Amino acid sequence: MNSVVCIAQVPDTETRIKIGGDGRHIDETGIKYIVSPYDEYALEEAIRLKEKQGGDVTVLAFGPDRVQQALRESLARGATKALHVKGDSGDADSLGIAKVLAAAIKTVPHDLVFFGKQGVGTDNSLVGPMVAELLGYPQINVVTHLEVADGKVTAHREIEGAEEVIEASTPAVITAQKGLNEPRYASLKGIMAAKKITIDSKSISDIGLTDSDIVNQRVTVISLELPPEKSGGRKIDGADPAAAAKEIVRYMKEEAKAL
Repeated sequence: MNSVVCIAQVPDTETRIKIGGDGRHIDETGIKYIVSPYDEYALEEAIRLKEKQGGDVTVLAFGPDRVQQALRESLARGATKALHVKGDSGDADSLGIAKVLAAAIKTVPHDLVFFGKQGVGTDNSLVGPMVAELLGYPQINVVTHLEVADGKVTAHREIEGAEEVIEASTPAVITAQKGLNEPRYASLKGIMAAKKITIDSKSISDIGLTDSDIVNQRVTVISLELPPEKSGGRKIDGADPAAAAKEIVRYMKEEAKAL
């Protein structure tokens, strides 16, 4: 069972974001980058499949040189191969990124393609489904349980008030939701082994694309703005719950104008 896991490298969720000088990108100075959290569930599921059924787990990422850090971390967790498509992904929208990943996936033997359900930061939830469409593969999204056997996948996904069970043939695209598994940490043995694995690097032209194929396909970022600073909260004193409740309602009606 060969799997490709597409990962995105995103700013640490505790990072304080600043807008860059051009007003269209974030200032990357001092930012700590991590593997997008939902991608960790995708990686863990692919590794578990490899441990049960054999095969390779290839981690794939598109971006600048710093992306190799995320690929190396994924290898330390248990992936067996890594492919880095070099390029500036900052000006590529979801469709542009999907075109790069789809073209790269075609160069790697695979039965399943995994993504996190969304990349933390942009939160578009578009790249995985777009790659599936570009490859002509069935897709099952926001998966919380997965079974693979005899060239078929059976996936469970939560919907409002129920659970949906979907079957599809392989190759297929799966996007992982929290709850699919519990991602492992890299072991010392895994970290040392990962250092010996060569990360395969390709350019955009190596996979048959040009910059015009991927930049600003449908979306152009005009400007970025930070949300307004939150004002301080108000504490309502008093031991009487009924009086406190009345004051909350009065405040919401008369001052906050929320009711």
